[in-house]
Amino acid sequence: MPPSEARPFTNVKLLLDTSVLIDVLRRRNGRRELLAELVRAGHTLSTTALNIAEVYAGMRPGETAPTEAFLGELECHDLTGSGARLAGKLKNEWRQKSRTLTLADTVVAAIAMERKCLLFTDNRKDFPMPEVKLYPRPEGY
Repeated sequence: MPPSEARPFTNVKLLLDTSVLIDVLRRRNGRRELLAELVRAGHTLSTTALNIAEVYAGMRPGETAPTEAFLGELECHDLTGSGARLAGKLKNEWRQKSRTLTLADTVVAAIAMERKCLLFTDNRKDFPMPEVKLYPRPEGY
């Protein structure tokens, strides 16, 4: 069943985590097709400056042009002062619950929360915060 039939979301702002970006760039798991369908359905795709840095950190030779073309099509969210404070608070809150989260993940979570985006990630365990709304993975993807 296509995602547009499986999910009742309309005009959703999606924030793509690094795992999804890499799948698109490396043509894995049908992600390129899924994102194209989501755009056709009226959804907005975005990512964060931090996710872009992570993609560039792992880029292979010959991937520069397609990477720049794809990432250039996405809205890019920067970390604000209020987002930085929220990220730090999230990291501290979960540390007190004996749960270690990376600062990178709490930054992405804070940006998703501030921008009211659904976070599309494969690493759902890294975002245990109930305030972070995760995009449900469509069946077959």
